[in-house]
Amino acid sequence: MRLVECKDQGDFSLVEHIENIPRYAILSHTWAAESDEVTFKDLMEGTGKNKAGYDKIRFCAKQAASDSLQYFWIDTCCIDKSSSAELTEAINSMFRWYRDATKCYVYLSDVPAREHNSSDHNSPLIWEVSLMRSRWFTRGWTLQELIAPASVEFFSRQGDLLGSKMSLERHIHERTGIAAEALRGNPLSYFTAKERMSWAAGRQTKREEDGAYSLLGIFDIHMSLIYGEGRKNAFNRLWEEIDKSSRGLTTQNIDLAKLPTANGASFDSHSDEHTARCLANTRVELKRQIKKWVDDPQGKSIFWLNGMAGTGKSTIARTIAHTFAADDHLGASFFFKKGEGDRSNASRFFTTIATQLMVHLPELMPWIRRAIEADPTISEKILKEQFEKLILQPLSQICQISSQPPRVVIVIDALDECEREEDIRAILRLLARAKDEGTIFRIFVTSRPELPIRLGFTKMAAGTYQDLILHEVPQVTIEHDLSIFFKHELAKIREERSLPLDWPGSTRLRSLVNMATPLFILAATVCRFVGETRGNPKRRLDTVLDYQAVNQVSELDRTYLPILDQLFDDQDEVERGRLAEEFREVVGIIVVLESPLSSVSLASLLSIPKEDVICRLDSLHSVLNIPTNEHTPIRLLHLSFRDFLLDAKKREKSPFWIDERDTHKRLATKCLQLMSRSGCLRKDICNLKKPGTLRKDINSQTIDICLPAEVQYACRFWVSHLEQSNSCIYDHGQVHVFLREHWLHWLEAMSLLGNTTESITMIITLQSILEVGLLYGTVGNPD
Repeated sequence: MRLVECKDQGDFSLVEHIENIPRYAILSHTWAAESDEVTFKDLMEGTGKNKAGYDKIRFCAKQAASDSLQYFWIDTCCIDKSSSAELTEAINSMFRWYRDATKCYVYLSDVPAREHNSSDHNSPLIWEVSLMRSRWFTRGWTLQELIAPASVEFFSRQGDLLGSKMSLERHIHERTGIAAEALRGNPLSYFTAKERMSWAAGRQTKREEDGAYSLLGIFDIHMSLIYGEGRKNAFNRLWEEIDKSSRGLTTQNIDLAKLPTANGASFDSHSDEHTARCLANTRVELKRQIKKWVDDPQGKSIFWLNGMAGTGKSTIARTIAHTFAADDHLGASFFFKKGEGDRSNASRFFTTIATQLMVHLPELMPWIRRAIEADPTISEKILKEQFEKLILQPLSQICQISSQPPRVVIVIDALDECEREEDIRAILRLLARAKDEGTIFRIFVTSRPELPIRLGFTKMAAGTYQDLILHEVPQVTIEHDLSIFFKHELAKIREERSLPLDWPGSTRLRSLVNMATPLFILAATVCRFVGETRGNPKRRLDTVLDYQAVNQVSELDRTYLPILDQLFDDQDEVERGRLAEEFREVVGIIVVLESPLSSVSLASLLSIPKEDVICRLDSLHSVLNIPTNEHTPIRLLHLSFRDFLLDAKKREKSPFWIDERDTHKRLATKCLQLMSRSGCLRKDICNLKKPGTLRKDINSQTIDICLPAEVQYACRFWVSHLEQSNSCIYDHGQVHVFLREHWLHWLEAMSLLGNTTESITMIITLQSILEVGLLYGTVGNPD
């Protein structure tokens, strides 16, 4: 860096500093004609004192001396512009040089000294009017010269002090549109690229490429200068570098944060890639209301869409999330799903939301990173701490530093499928605080109207939320939407199966709509059942309609019984009993799993042939998502199928009823048997041969090979199934024997899976089961 040093008798000399740069002042000004400015060559040769620009050097030297500064920097004479290499280095370093200056003096040659309009003492000061009109605010390079330094002082053409960046903040903000927080020195990374670019709108430079080059420091970008490339190419290159920097910063910070997330929880996850969305011309009024809520600056902070099972809440939520994402308003989404591992509980809810928010709003990263650095175990803390430190406080900071904070919508689907009622209540209590903290986000929530959720909303302060009850939407609207759905789906079946053009006919269509109202899940299930390639669509549709006409049953019964009853077609009593037992053995396990498993993993866990699993599920494609790839997990298409099978009212009445407690007990036993098999869990299971190897240094594929999916499942969830079976632990029983032989092996496996914290929770659960057994005298007595 080359500085001007003040000499005796008002002389100046250029001094180059590579290291140990002294304290210095820096000048910001508007250039006059090239011939009037004092150049590098002038100072080197001792000429140029007769140029008009020499007055600026004298002014800067005088002001620096009054601030006890011996050195100062001026762009006109401190850069040898004859060297393209030096010019490139200087432009790429300019922001840093202004930032590191002790003082920045803004010399306004078109602003007079401080004085009132002599004819009207109530009128604005002349210098204030001139300040707002100054050419200095229209130039491209002066943007970084205003923002970068901590201390900026403005001077009139006579050298009189007009004020500082702090004292003139209101004037500067009104004139430039720059956020006051940026003028106060908040890091520029807190502001979006779009907002920073807006500060440069309307500014001009002598050379068109400099419009882009003058913004390098604003975006912390370094790039080569190619004068002659034109403004468009220069800005294209700048945007490319901004994009690279943003993506690199995102990756770096998310990796640094290492926040645990729930796989598949976002609306656009691969596992739900083919999940339906609302068809065109359906849910029109509902979507209009939601858009109005989002667009209303005075709108309530939470929109609660509630409805009974099967009314289409998740389809609407996914559609809304897609819409928000397309409009760049979606900050994050979390789709709860019972039986889907981390998606069925709140342990990774806020960390998943925070991670997604960082991708959408990179300016949140410094605040979230700061929270993690302050407490690396934040992801393991209570929900209140996670919410406050990872979401509420960072978003509040963005609100404070941005004059126009972006709208952010968080979509939360199926909150009722979160396992613990205490967590549901805590989530609602925390989200309600968005209304009072001045944050920038709105929350769209869907759920069934379960008691914990209803109570959670009723306890919120007035004006916090608005709600819409889906099953109370006018029947004519629901029938209209169901009619469109049936026409669309049955038309696809008709085309695929080459059925007559008049199939199914208006009468059947009307019957289907009447049968399904208000359950969209019933409509979807019927269409999947009718369209299965193995069956006759005409006969299957007649079976559904005939069943509805003959049987007066509940909504879930009329959704699922026609499909399940066909499993027993033409079977005698003995065969029906055998098929029901096989159904409970496989499907019963599937509906109570904590996380879905593939047919291969299910077979291994249950110790039955893979072919048996596949055959027993072959007729259930309309209620289960059964992939063609045998290694892909099998999933429930809708939670209502689980509700139907586990309904206690069907005990002794339905061959399909599943005893939930007994199934959990069988699953706990199967998990323990699997983990106890020879070689399944053992010391150094990944054959690392190095006891001190860090988990991050172990290839995940190695872990998956040594710990297959079913073993990983057993390790993570055997205690949960044991707890839900209400079983007791007793001396020399299965649990006792397993822990005695594989305690350390299991802990090693949990560590390899990244679930060390979870294992501690499981141990605490085991202890509570043991204490209950002691209380009731069952420990040591298996009977």
